[in-house]
Amino acid sequence: MTGSRDVIIAGGGRVGFETAALLADHGHDVTIIERDERIVDEIADEWVATVIEGDATDPGIIEQAGIERADVIAALTGETGLNLGVCLAASELSPEIRTVARIERATGQEYTRFVDAVVFPEHAGARVAADEIIGRDMQTLADVTSTLDIMLVRVTEGAPAAGKQLSKVRFPAGALVVSDDDGNRVARSDTTLTAGRRYVIAVEPEVADEVMNLMQG
Repeated sequence: MTGSRDVIIAGGGRVGFETAALLADHGHDVTIIERDERIVDEIADEWVATVIEGDATDPGIIEQAGIERADVIAALTGETGLNLGVCLAASELSPEIRTVARIERATGQEYTRFVDAVVFPEHAGARVAADEIIGRDMQTLADVTSTLDIMLVRVTEGAPAAGKQLSKVRFPAGALVVSDDDGNRVARSDTTLTAGRRYVIAVEPEVADEVMNLMQG
């Protein structure tokens, strides 16, 4: 499982706030930069994240948000150009930081020349934005019921399940491997869990840690 992250989010609108709330619920430390005083007040009332009023393209504001200790900055305003500018400014101030930019159209992978990841929340929702902020080793694709998650999980080299066929891995009750690594076929008993590849797994929350231990150690 991924550890706690220190995350800066530029933009406290619907996408930014919902993403911050998801991250905070999972124990991550979130700071939101928002220039609209009304939105700042609304976020502050929710006690979800530290809130800084200001322009996230201003290096001084980014430094005030704690860029030197942050693991990730996610620019989630409604303007693609502004989001890219925030990420580029953050990269100059902290070259090792992970950068995530919200874009205005689903086909925007060319932007990954400038940032580590792009998200199109109108297509997938704040949960996918939160997943990209934390990283891609484990992604929750959707909540299909109130208790069941569909996850895309990468198998780590040396994990208990790595290199084994499904029939040889003792997954807990409440977990089901749905697809093989290319996503084109339903997983079978002879499907091999190959290190470095990802698999779609339906899982009940109470056994998620056990599944992740099998897949990632």
